[in-house]
Amino acid sequence: MAVRNPSLTRLLVNVVLDGALGALAVPLAFWLARPEQPLASGFAIAAGAIALIAGGVPFGLATQYWRFAGLGDMRAIAGSAVLGAGLYALLFLAAGLALPSVSFPAIHALALAILLAAPRLAYRLWRDRRDGRGGGDVGDAVPILLVGDGEGADLFLRALGRGRGALYRVLGLLAPSARQTGRRIQGQPILGTIAETEQILEKLAVAETPPRFLVVTTDLPGETLGHLLECADRAGVSVRRAPDPTRLAAASTVRAQAGLDLRPIAIEDILNRKQVPLDRDGMARLIAGRRVLITGAGGSIGAELSRQVAGFGPAEIALLDNGEYALWQIDLELATAHPTLARSTLIADIRDAARLRAVCERFRPDLVFHAAALKHVPMVEANPLEGLHSNAVGTRNVADAARAAGAAVMVQISTDKAVNPTSVMGASKRLAEMYCQALDLAGREKSGGLRCITVRFGNVLGSTGSVVPLFQRQLAAGGPLTVTHPDMRRYFMTVREAVGLVLQAAVVGTTAPELSEAAVGGIFVLDMGEPVKIVDLARQMIRLAGLRPETDIAIRFTGLRPGEKLFEEMFHGQEPPKPTRYPGLLMAAPRTADLAIISRALDELAGACSRGQEGQALALLSRLVPEFSHNAAGAARA
Repeated sequence: MAVRNPSLTRLLVNVVLDGALGALAVPLAFWLARPEQPLASGFAIAAGAIALIAGGVPFGLATQYWRFAGLGDMRAIAGSAVLGAGLYALLFLAAGLALPSVSFPAIHALALAILLAAPRLAYRLWRDRRDGRGGGDVGDAVPILLVGDGEGADLFLRALGRGRGALYRVLGLLAPSARQTGRRIQGQPILGTIAETEQILEKLAVAETPPRFLVVTTDLPGETLGHLLECADRAGVSVRRAPDPTRLAAASTVRAQAGLDLRPIAIEDILNRKQVPLDRDGMARLIAGRRVLITGAGGSIGAELSRQVAGFGPAEIALLDNGEYALWQIDLELATAHPTLARSTLIADIRDAARLRAVCERFRPDLVFHAAALKHVPMVEANPLEGLHSNAVGTRNVADAARAAGAAVMVQISTDKAVNPTSVMGASKRLAEMYCQALDLAGREKSGGLRCITVRFGNVLGSTGSVVPLFQRQLAAGGPLTVTHPDMRRYFMTVREAVGLVLQAAVVGTTAPELSEAAVGGIFVLDMGEPVKIVDLARQMIRLAGLRPETDIAIRFTGLRPGEKLFEEMFHGQEPPKPTRYPGLLMAAPRTADLAIISRALDELAGACSRGQEGQALALLSRLVPEFSHNAAGAARA
């Protein structure tokens, strides 16, 4: 039994249809060119069909899908019409026949284009009406308002029109700019701006069920999105985000495009800030072809550092962590994303100075990014010697090993908790800052010494121990959400943005002529924007889950934990901020100590940690960091 090939059958049908249209175009063109002349002969009509079929081959005319005819198909039709008319004229002249008029080829091409395009567009419109918006019960469709720019709205409306069934009924659009108000996109009116959301909802409430909001753009500022969510919350309607454009364009049914695949708004979207332009070329010059060591590579910051550094083509990257599983995860990810990149995975504890010296002696890094640390404030309060040993002594171990191995640059990741610290974790990170600052000064005095750059920033969304994953787990369990204090505020930044600015600081601190000298011993501080009240963050996350704060999900205040304070700071009073000409980067004026003095103090601290002498270690910490005001009991204070 012969196997029927549906694709070949469809191709043959298209060839026959296009040939028939090409034949029909000949008498039409003859009549238009010279109405008084008799119609074309049978030879002339057959030649028209052959010429069009041949002219359509380079443009894939016969392979077109009439149901999905679009702008690209119209361009192919125009090319086929011009080439087909040209071939027909040459064939006519080669046969010794005279053309009806000098303008006949142009008239013939126009007739071909109209006859080829009209049935395709008619078929497309008929199928859209039958299978798309007209295929379902419009009364059952969910009313929605699209929010975003014209490109995103156009793509979503096209996807909606291609699907079967009327899941959604678009009432109009809300645009970011007032300049777009009053215009239409695919027939849908732009009702106003996002700032006018409440007024637009009031007008629609007279005749419509409260609509849902669907965000169709990916770069809506967090402040604007927050306003939209507040308006939606007051109106009792939900806000969702459309799939990303690539998935939206690839999907074939409206249920995949705009129904089951709609995403909730993420808390990262609410805190989204305008992207800072970064010196990608400078990062490439700093990293490409060099050997890079990243400590704490399995953690949130270290893993993102590994991803971004790997993208700049280092000669080799060494991933160091004391957690086997976390290290395996990031190594597997890099192996998939960058299969040709030379990698080393090193299980090591930064408290082990001998192990670090051996690692650096063997790997010989050019650049070191030091992200390994114990960062959870209450955990370090419960285990202060471990925190001091890792964060302060461990940082010295990394820096000394990198310097001994001839590294050019070390970037130390610090925290806002190091400013006027009330926790052992914060004070230990301040001690690490002090050593790196002193080492940086010593390196600049000695030609070719290690350049030690410190970068300080606040909380990273979604990092290990962050409040956001905690709230997500509590929401999944039905609440309540626990907040330590109603006035608690923190700085937040996405991990990708933070790491991008860390790399920017590394470039600026080593290459910018106006800062490389002034930055000696200074600390780069990321511009974190305005601090966020944690209780407001909790309320937003409840709303994003489609629930009501205090009604569906309770918020419970538990009191400050040991070591915590209500407000974090980015600058100490004696290190006033200095602006830089690089967006997103500030600099804290140097507040340094002598390297020999701080080294001896760290030797003493390391001994106390090894002997388990907690009291002695904490007393020494208070001496070294005089602004350390230990909030061991968790009392609420600013």
